Amino acid sequence: MGKTTGFMEYARKENGNFAPLERITNFKEFHPFLDDKARREQASRCMNCGVPMCQSAIRLAGMVTGCPLHNYIPEWNDALYKGQYDMAAWRLLKTSSFPEFTGRVCPALCEKACNLGSTESSDGSVTIHDNELYIIEHAFESGYMKPEIPKTRSGKKVAVIGSGPSGLAAADWLNRRGHSVTVYEREDRAGGLLMYGIPNMKLDKKIVERRINLMKEEGVNFIFNADVGRTFSAEDILNNYDALALCCGAKKARPLSASGVEKLLPAEKGGLMFAVDFLTRVTKSVLSLGEAEKAFGSDLVITNKNIALSLEKKGLFIEGKDVIVLGGGDTGNDCTGTAIRLGAKSVTQIEMMPKPPLVRSPDNPWPQWPKTLKTDYGAEESIAKFGHDPRVFKTTIKEVYSEGGKVTGIKTVQVEFRMVDGVRKLVEIEGSEKELPADLILVAAGFLGAEEYPAKAFDVELGQRGTVLSENPSSYATKNPKIFTAGDMHRGQSLVVWAISEGRECAKQIDEWLMR
Repeated sequence: MGKTTGFMEYARKENGNFAPLERITNFKEFHPFLDDKARREQASRCMNCGVPMCQSAIRLAGMVTGCPLHNYIPEWNDALYKGQYDMAAWRLLKTSSFPEFTGRVCPALCEKACNLGSTESSDGSVTIHDNELYIIEHAFESGYMKPEIPKTRSGKKVAVIGSGPSGLAAADWLNRRGHSVTVYEREDRAGGLLMYGIPNMKLDKKIVERRINLMKEEGVNFIFNADVGRTFSAEDILNNYDALALCCGAKKARPLSASGVEKLLPAEKGGLMFAVDFLTRVTKSVLSLGEAEKAFGSDLVITNKNIALSLEKKGLFIEGKDVIVLGGGDTGNDCTGTAIRLGAKSVTQIEMMPKPPLVRSPDNPWPQWPKTLKTDYGAEESIAKFGHDPRVFKTTIKEVYSEGGKVTGIKTVQVEFRMVDGVRKLVEIEGSEKELPADLILVAAGFLGAEEYPAKAFDVELGQRGTVLSENPSSYATKNPKIFTAGDMHRGQSLVVWAISEGRECAKQIDEWLMR
């Protein structure tokens, strides 16, 4: 504990945001860093608790609290406070494969479990999330982050199918153990949802590419446009590698089940798209314009207008349109922020669940994750631009109106969960129907599990939740001793930090199996 009175002297201070009306003019990250002095003061607030709940990742009342990676949070906070930046990075990287990702997109389970946030009267949890990001970015800027090439190789070859956070974490860990790792990715770039599921203003794609380039220098091989199970032979991979990890995610999107959907033309032609498909299209336009920017040497290429025009050339029109986002989670919020930047006339975000309370309920005590109302950046931007919160709670889409196969509007209805014949069911509230104009519906209603074809290609079984069955809950091995699985494909749709944790743990089991 660097400063025994730090938590009493300094109040919590986050990195903050650029103003909503300023940041919606571009697709750049919008969280300016505190200066070095202020960041070290924030690190000094960490008390090095006798029981550091922040790094515990324990299960309480069915909920996991604390960091899934078991990061040595008090240690690197202490080092950061003392200005020992290399020491801080060393301890952070001991347990965390990609702090530059989690420092941007993780909801910070650790902060919600911090002892300083245990009472409403406190000045708030330690800014663990921002401290982590500062440490890793300082490490890159200072030159501390250099390729760590294994001194010896095991002679074993491992294939990783999928380059999302779990696949990257598994590949990174296995490569450091001296195995020869090849990552197969069906897209044109690595990163999975880090690259194409999270918008650029939330996670700049240069940050993802920076890590991929470092992994390449360390010896990890990447093969892109490799759709294993379709354009690439799963049998050949099985025959040519000693082990493989299936990390294909849980990308089977939950469809919209409303009357009128069957009359629509496919995808953007009809005005009904899955959220990840929409976000992928937008990010690809951002990246292609970025390449044009490099070619022309101008910093005026990647503008919201140019991105919108790029999308329009491919049949996706956003500017001046009424956009409906179905789903109130992180992906729905990302769609809201993206649609606003592309000039949407209006954005309405429909959420089936009731509006959360402003403060914790008695059955949701610290250190559990607080089930309270969170107004994320997309909603903030909508309030600033349109003057109202885009979210409509306890509501779903009942019917989709269309002309010539294109969306023209929707009918919504309020819903609630009730006990019907002893079973909890979602029922409509009579007389609550409303009609709204709509040109584009983005479905961000979650996922039903992994896509079937990769699992079928490798002859592994999917369970009732659409995830690959492993030997037991703590195992990543499948019925085929050479095949392991991790991430959303193993546990179901979850957070980036959990995917990284799964990838690391899966890699450890693969390593043990290879070296037995």
